[in-house]
Amino acid sequence: MSVTGLLLAAGAGSRMGLPKALKHDHNGASWLRRSVGVLLGGGCSEVYVVLGAEAERAAALLDGIDVRIVVARDWATGMSASLVAGLRALAATEAEAALVMLVDLPDVTEAVVSRLVVGVDPSSLQRAAYGGIPGHPALIGREHWAGVGAIASGDKGAQPYFLSHPHHLVECADLASGQDVDSP
Repeated sequence: MSVTGLLLAAGAGSRMGLPKALKHDHNGASWLRRSVGVLLGGGCSEVYVVLGAEAERAAALLDGIDVRIVVARDWATGMSASLVAGLRALAATEAEAALVMLVDLPDVTEAVVSRLVVGVDPSSLQRAAYGGIPGHPALIGREHWAGVGAIASGDKGAQPYFLSHPHHLVECADLASGQDVDSP
């Protein structure tokens, strides 16, 4: 089974004060590089990184790492633009599922990704849950990509699709909080 990591990192990070793709933690580690490592270490065969705001500066942070960069030209219209651009790029590959992760999930680890990629196939649709509450990352099998792309809009991403389609919640509260970071 081929699961490709799809890292969404295109936004301007207006509440953060800079694009999250350019953010570093208190130890100086790039959020982009850490997230790519989590996806690869957790079992993704490769990683596509979707950039938008400050795309050139963000791409420079990934020098020396084997990733595919996708630029969402319409990133300012919301997270859905990034998701759709990434899924469109993956459609041209042999990937059977996309593990979609946001760049601003600092406590999501390889163990969370590993739990989500076990036993998936092109029909899989599942997302991490924290104390029973759905969160990120989310695994979207190839059979769902067109449907997600057709209804994704604004900052809702794949949420409307998940709300209208049966999916599996994979409990991960023992591994992380899944909380995104929106402010400095």
